Amino acid sequence: MSLKTGPILARRTLLGALASSPLWLGSAWAASQSMKISHQFPGGSIMEGDFRDRLCRMFAADVEKRTRGSLKFSIYPNASLMAPNAQFGALRKGGLDLALMPLSYAAAESPEANIGLMPGLVTSYAQGYGWKSADVGKELTRILGEQGLVVISWIWQAGGVAARGAPVVAPEDVRGLKVRGGSREMDLVLQQAGATIVNLPSNEIHAAMKNGALDAAFTSSTSLMSFRLHDVSRSLTTARSGGYWYMLEPLLMSKTVFERLPKDQQAAIMAVGADLERFALRMARNDDAAVANVYARAGARVVDMDADTLRKWQDMARATAWADFGGRSENCARLLALAEKSVMAL
Repeated sequence: MSLKTGPILARRTLLGALASSPLWLGSAWAASQSMKISHQFPGGSIMEGDFRDRLCRMFAADVEKRTRGSLKFSIYPNASLMAPNAQFGALRKGGLDLALMPLSYAAAESPEANIGLMPGLVTSYAQGYGWKSADVGKELTRILGEQGLVVISWIWQAGGVAARGAPVVAPEDVRGLKVRGGSREMDLVLQQAGATIVNLPSNEIHAAMKNGALDAAFTSSTSLMSFRLHDVSRSLTTARSGGYWYMLEPLLMSKTVFERLPKDQQAAIMAVGADLERFALRMARNDDAAVANVYARAGARVVDMDADTLRKWQDMARATAWADFGGRSENCARLLALAEKSVMAL
């Protein structure tokens, strides 16, 4: 060995040992890890667009900053990475890192998930966001954890009804219509009211209403605008004065992926997720008000929900959807009881 090659080999050996050591891997010098965030909503930027896409981009930027670039993220809007209903299973298996999705889309694999869109159970943002620290939220977090999920941000959205014809206000208004409800439990209520159910994710509503396969659709205020349903609707029922359709649409992370990360990165992810809940609440409320103006400008008839009509839907939901959900499993029964308890505590 020459005098030159000896020191070179020694230096390479030392660098190789450092690169594989825990100290090196946990340091700012370690190679950054890239993660994927999937969602079905229109893409935009941090400053403009559907607030759910904006939230994902804000999350990515803030976590990258807090971890000094050791965690980076790629955002896949418009269901460009995978179909909306495939996200939950991919998260559970560790094949997808994060997704912002309606929790009720997970119902095929997790019956308990439909508590996140239980008609008439949550009737205000205060009630919905109160779940996080209440017993019902802790129990839901436990169940999702056992199923391989970590809730990063609790996001609630009120919703309305876009219709190709007359406004859908009272239960009897859906009789004979082809309607999209958004969850199994919402569909049970609509069936009881005489509707024909059409199951599809929110990003497919526009096409179905345009071609006549769908007469009316229940979805969030944000989706009512982002998917341009005002182009194919003649009426809108808003959630400005209250509603029975509140959806939990969290930012979720694969527990398998989350638990591989060092504690400081886990802490950064959870802190940013919690911080963004205030943004989500503000934007959801803004959209509840803005959607009425969007539809009015498009020439649609805009109506609001009143307390008496809300109680009609709630009574029907209690006798159908709530009863069905509570009878599905011990977990479902416990979640429903805790959710009803949270209502009485308000």
